[in-house]
Amino acid sequence: MTDARESQLDPIALEITWNGLKSVADECFLTIMRSAFSTNIKERHDHSTAIADASGRLVVQAENALPIHLASMAGLMKYILNQYGDTLAPGDIFIGNDPHVAGGTHLPDINLAAPIFDGERLIGFVANIVHHADVGGAAVGSMSGGLDEIYKEGLRIPIVRLYCKGELVEDMQRLLLLNMRLPEERLGDLNAQIAAAHLGRRRVEEIMGNIGADAMTRTFNSIIERTRIRMRAAITTLPDGEYAFSDVMDDDGAGTEDILINLVIRKSGEAIVFDFTGTDPQMVGNFNCTFNATQSAVCFALKALLDPEVPNNHGIFDAIEITAPEGTLVNCVFPAAVAMRANTCQRIVDVVIGALAEALPERVIGATNGANTSAVFAGTDPRSGKQYVYLETLGGGMGARATHDGKDGVQVNITNTSNLPVEAIEQEYPLRVESYALVEDSGGAGRHRGGLGIRRILRPVGHTCEFNGVGERFRNRPWGIFGGQPGAAGAFAIETEGQGRQSLPPKVSNIKLTPASHVVIETPGAGGYGAPADRSAKELEDDARSGKFTQDFIDRNYTCEKTNRNCMPPARRKP
Repeated sequence: MTDARESQLDPIALEITWNGLKSVADECFLTIMRSAFSTNIKERHDHSTAIADASGRLVVQAENALPIHLASMAGLMKYILNQYGDTLAPGDIFIGNDPHVAGGTHLPDINLAAPIFDGERLIGFVANIVHHADVGGAAVGSMSGGLDEIYKEGLRIPIVRLYCKGELVEDMQRLLLLNMRLPEERLGDLNAQIAAAHLGRRRVEEIMGNIGADAMTRTFNSIIERTRIRMRAAITTLPDGEYAFSDVMDDDGAGTEDILINLVIRKSGEAIVFDFTGTDPQMVGNFNCTFNATQSAVCFALKALLDPEVPNNHGIFDAIEITAPEGTLVNCVFPAAVAMRANTCQRIVDVVIGALAEALPERVIGATNGANTSAVFAGTDPRSGKQYVYLETLGGGMGARATHDGKDGVQVNITNTSNLPVEAIEQEYPLRVESYALVEDSGGAGRHRGGLGIRRILRPVGHTCEFNGVGERFRNRPWGIFGGQPGAAGAFAIETEGQGRQSLPPKVSNIKLTPASHVVIETPGAGGYGAPADRSAKELEDDARSGKFTQDFIDRNYTCEKTNRNCMPPARRKP
C-alpha cells in the first residue's frame, strides 16, 4: 500500500523535485568525470553518484552510473549509521572501501558519503564511488587474478572520516596515499570525489531550501515506495512457478575450475525469491562476491527483463528476496578475496536470464561475453621517468535478441563503462596500440547472431613493462539460446619477434613485456538466438560482406545438420 504521507505531496511538485534530485546526481557524475586525473574515470567513466535518505536507503542514482555500484553505496551508508550514529555532523565526509567491514564490493572502488542536515536534523546523504587504478597490494593495479586473501588486494579502508566538520583530516589522507601507487593520481581522483560530495550536498540543500525538510523527507519516501510498487507490478506479469538454471565460472586463478553458480527462482503473485542454494563454496582466488554485489546483479537482471525504465533505488531491493548462503561464491565472508567479483556478477546476470528464458522468450538474450576482461600495464614512462599504471576492462559481444543481432564490442549488463580510445592510451602512456578490431567469427550463429568480441594488440614503447590479465569465458563459451550457437571464447597471447605466438592462461600476472613483443587481447563474443537455419540469405550475404564473418564460418554454421540442435547446455537448463 502507498505510504499515507504520499497523499500530502502534490504530484507535479513531486515530479519536479525528483527530476531535480536526478539532475544533482548527474551533475556530480560529470564533476568527477571532468576533474579526475586517471583515464579509468575521465575516459572510461568507471564511477557512480547517488543520493540517499536519512536511513541510508538509496533514492536516486545518476543516469550513467554503474548498476554494480548500486548496493555498494547503500551498504556504505548502513555502516556509517551503525558506526557513527548520533555523532554525524555537517561538513563530515566519510570514506571506505572494504567489502567485509565497509559495505564495498572490492578494494579499488572507494566510496565517499557526505551527510546532509537541516539544522541538527539528518536529512540524507550524497555519495559517490570511483574505481581507482591502484590501491596498493601485491599486484600493480590491485586487480590481478589468483590473489588468495583480501590483504593481498590492496589497502583496506574501514569507514572513517576524511573530513570532520568541514576540515580535512590530513593524517588520514596521508595514510591512504602512502599505501597506494601513483599517489599524485590517486589524490587527483580523490579530490574529484570530494568536489562532487561538496557540490551534491550544496545542491540538495538548495532544493530543500525551496520545499522544506519535511517535504524532502516525504519525497524520498515516495520515490522509493513508488519504485517498489512499480517493480512488484512488473513481477506480477511473470507467470507463477519455479525456474532454475546454473552456469560455471572458468576458474578462480588459484587452481579451481568450473565453479558452479546455481539458481532457483520461485515466483508467486508479486513475491519473487532468488535462491542460490547449491552454489559452490567461496573460492581461494579472488572471484568471490559479497552479498551486496550479488544483490546488485540480481536487481539489474530483473529490472532489465521486466521494466528497464524503473528507477535505480532501494525500492527494487524491497521488492525482491535473495537467499544466498554465507560462505558461498555469491555471499563470501572474511577474508575472501574479491577483486574480480565483477566477472562473477556478469555470470549471475547470465544465470538469471537463463532461468527466465522460457517464461520471457521475447525479452531474454543469448549469453553475453560474460566477463570484465581486464588488462593492466605498468612500468616507468621513459618520457618522464615517472611510474604509470594503465588499467582497462574491455568489452566484448552482447547476446543476440529475439528481434536483433547482438551488439559488437560493448560493455554489458552490470558495467556501463567505455572502451578507452586509442588516442587516450597513446597520449597518456608509453604504449602503442598496434591493432584495435573486432574478432572475426566470434559471434554465435543463430536466427540472430551474437555480438563480436574485441581484439586489441599493445606494445610497450622504449621500455620494459609488466602485464597482468584476467579473463572469463576463456574456457566455457557464452551459450546460445533457443537453438543459437555459442560465441567464441576469449584469449590472451604474446607475440615476440623471431619467436612467434605464445598462448597465455586466462589469469596471468607479472609478465615482462619488451618492445620486441606485444600482447594480444581477444575478448569473448556472445551467444546467438534462434536456429541458424532461420537466418535469411540476405543477412548471410551482409555477414560475409561486412568482413565480420568468414565464408568458412558461414558454411560451417548455417548449412549443416547441427544447426537445428539446441545449443543452450542441457545440463544447465535445470540443475
